[in-house]
Amino acid sequence: MIIGDIAEGLSRSIGSVGSSVTGAFSDPVIRLGVTGLSRAGKTVFITSLVANLINRARMPQLAAAADGSIRTAYLQPQPNDTLPRFDYETHLADLTGPTPRWPASTRAVSELRLSLRVQPTGLMAGLRGVRTVHLDIVDYPGEWLLDLALLDKDYATWAEETLARIAARPLAAEYLALAGTTDGTARLEEPVAQRLAAVFTAYLNAAREEGFSDCTPGRFLLPGDLAGSPVLTFAPLAKPETVPRGALWREMERRFEAYKREVVKPFFRDHFARIDRQVVLVDALGAIHAGPQAVEDLRRAMAEILSAFRPGRNAFLSQLFLGRRVERILFAATKADHLHHTQHARLAAIMTALVADAKGRADFAGARTEAMAIAALRATTEDTVDHQGGTLDVVRGQLLGSGKRAAFYPGELPADPMHLLAPAREGAEAWLDGDYAVMSFAPQPLTLKPGEGPPHIRLDRAAQFLIGDRL
Repeated sequence: MIIGDIAEGLSRSIGSVGSSVTGAFSDPVIRLGVTGLSRAGKTVFITSLVANLINRARMPQLAAAADGSIRTAYLQPQPNDTLPRFDYETHLADLTGPTPRWPASTRAVSELRLSLRVQPTGLMAGLRGVRTVHLDIVDYPGEWLLDLALLDKDYATWAEETLARIAARPLAAEYLALAGTTDGTARLEEPVAQRLAAVFTAYLNAAREEGFSDCTPGRFLLPGDLAGSPVLTFAPLAKPETVPRGALWREMERRFEAYKREVVKPFFRDHFARIDRQVVLVDALGAIHAGPQAVEDLRRAMAEILSAFRPGRNAFLSQLFLGRRVERILFAATKADHLHHTQHARLAAIMTALVADAKGRADFAGARTEAMAIAALRATTEDTVDHQGGTLDVVRGQLLGSGKRAAFYPGELPADPMHLLAPAREGAEAWLDGDYAVMSFAPQPLTLKPGEGPPHIRLDRAAQFLIGDRL
């Protein structure tokens, strides 16, 4: 079967509206939040996860798939009629058509419901009948998750930390020069505020392109219908010794508080607080390629993300999570297919170190966390080539853009993650003993056997951690 036809096959079993209503109040529901930082591939992750849960031949590490407990899986209308539906069919067609391509990234919250009919096997088979478990997947931008940390900060603190963090970055030179010559005690003039916000937003976009992770406020990057509004027209300024009423700095402070109140809090109240399981996708290889500053920025971003799961310090968050918590959090380093499998354990160790550094300072009230290296859609094959009298483990794939096939060796990741994290913390400008490269591969044309989902790396292990106990 040619994979270009798989979109129709994998989505053939969409349930009726009536079946989604029947049992909606009694069937167990797992709400899985999926977010990603800086091109981590969450659209591909969701699409491949759903396709592989519908056709489970490639999911041996998901226990309920391996032992046959999952009898069938089918899409149903989502329970929230006010959210856009995740466009699964279009994204699947993009990945599996005759000329496959990466799907367009999502830029807002979306949702998809996958229902699984589960029959216990073995000794439990005679005690429990077939039941339906609904998996509600909520897709949202990673920058919005980072915004949660803003709730613990006032404008002066956020501005001071932001200016200090970007001080050594050439990308921020234009904004720093503008902020340095702006008088925060002068009366507000809207064109001045707009210019500051515009240049700061340009910096955030450039930083994200260069592989930096902590690019907040997140809605500056994805403004939607808020573009041009005062709630997105502020920027970090150093606090003057005295700040008169009506001053520019004072108005920036007011707008920062409005952003938290009108943008950040509603998102977490309406969406995030209802999530049971969470996966955070991270392009760790991209950060390593970008250099020590990007790795340190990623480490800090992990700490900021984990603050979302320890709400004790913030009264709003404590109320938000009252009686409910995220039970499991998976941090997944994506694009593992860009490395030979001999390096996957090292990539996972780096991801674990990034998470452990922040986890050690947080109280998760029982939430389980795990880190792993995955590829939601495998776009390469492995090979060993002769090189300078020896051999080199490489991956081969079709280059994005040119369409040419090439062998790629990205460099050898260190066995000890601290060989990366230590110089990153110390502010090194470049790696002293490593040269890490990144290549952009296009998805490969595929041919699948009946019952197979798209090829992946450890997507089944990720699914087992996230939902396996509930199946």
